[in-house]
Amino acid sequence: METVIQAKTLIPDVKAKMSDILVAISWREIARTYFGKSSSWLYHKLDGIDGNGGSGGFTTEEALQLKGALCDLSDRIRRAADSL
Repeated sequence: METVIQAKTLIPDVKAKMSDILVAISWREIARTYFGKSSSWLYHKLDGIDGNGGSGGFTTEEALQLKGALCDLSDRIRRAADSL
């Protein structure tokens, strides 16, 4: 039997892609609500480090989870705006 180990693809530049909204969002709440993680975990991911000072970033699955979180948040904001 042959064992194949696949390296995870990391997306290190997420923070740059979201520069327009960085200060408008509570990343602590995103980390807790959508990932069940600490804010420092999310900040490390956004900064492209792995927590031990090495390079890191979001896996493809984590990036999709973050996309879902941001879409959910935008839907909630839209509903609140529409109710005014």
